[in-house]
Amino acid sequence: MRPVRFVMVGGFLGAGKTTTLLGLARHYIQQGRRVALIANDQADHLVDTALFRSLAAASEVAGGCFCCRLNDLIRVAEQLTAQQWPDIIFAEPVGSCTDLVATVIQPLKRFYPAQYQVAPYVVLLDPHRARRILSGERFGGFSPKVAYIFHKQLEEADAVAVNKLDLLSDADVQELRQLLQRQYPEKHLFFFSARTGQGLEELIRFQELPGRYGTHIAEVDYDIYAEGEAELGWLNAIAELRAELAFIPDVLLTAVLNRIHEALQVSGAEVAHLKGLLHTTQGSSAANLVQLHGRVELSRCCAQPTQWGQVILNARVACDPELLWQTVRQATEAVFREHGVTAHWLTYQRFRPARPVPIHRFAEAT
Repeated sequence: MRPVRFVMVGGFLGAGKTTTLLGLARHYIQQGRRVALIANDQADHLVDTALFRSLAAASEVAGGCFCCRLNDLIRVAEQLTAQQWPDIIFAEPVGSCTDLVATVIQPLKRFYPAQYQVAPYVVLLDPHRARRILSGERFGGFSPKVAYIFHKQLEEADAVAVNKLDLLSDADVQELRQLLQRQYPEKHLFFFSARTGQGLEELIRFQELPGRYGTHIAEVDYDIYAEGEAELGWLNAIAELRAELAFIPDVLLTAVLNRIHEALQVSGAEVAHLKGLLHTTQGSSAANLVQLHGRVELSRCCAQPTQWGQVILNARVACDPELLWQTVRQATEAVFREHGVTAHWLTYQRFRPARPVPIHRFAEAT
């Protein structure tokens, strides 16, 4: 049996990993290839997993990053392989994680060479956050410890792919190219748009290349890494919605995320990412916000009126997690009341990520 191609795409929170992986998966599905997807988070109930399952077989590894849950990653990959016989498995690691070459790629290459063929490791960048961090502008709204994680992600990449090309001018592209080539001259560099597909073919060709990849092992100070991750408040919440009069999913979800955004702007808490998915009997809406000074964008639309829905909210924000939950809940419930919607919270988890403790870590690459 041929090994399954294992494609892990990294990058900081808000870089567009989910949209990119959905685009890659669609490309191969259209070619008649079988694909599966694995999401990853510090907790369960992910918007990403729900979006993945709308396209192909998907599962998630929760309770920690891939490096700390490597056994779970292997178990999930084996289950998907046994059930779906995929040609390719796409994996999306937690956006605040780094050191993935030493703790995930190298163990896969050493312990499971017959089962998995590891593709080049590509790290995605949000261009606006990248420009701020690479130029040293307030570390992109975060502390130097969070910026440390961002830089370590770039150090271990085989290639760096700047997403959201459709939003950039020629001058923006030139500035980012110069910043990246100056600081990471040895990296393959791509510019593309996951939303429009522009430049995606070039990235696909690179990830299909044979050869020795996944070899850039960074020196990581786990004290700084852990403290940087712990600066982010984590929130995953699900609510069931009912209304006497029908509401429009796109309108309601956008209003919710905009109200949360307004509340976070008042407190000045930097947003790593805020995602929402509103699933109804008529379809689903998805929206996201990837920085405090950005704007809420719909990535999946549903304009069909409905009286029932289930909303999933995922927030990663540089503030106390209890304060984050109170902010999100108050803003969300205010919008629901204005739209005549009653919400029943089914579950919510709020916390700071624990110190990463990898199952395996190799200091040298094979």
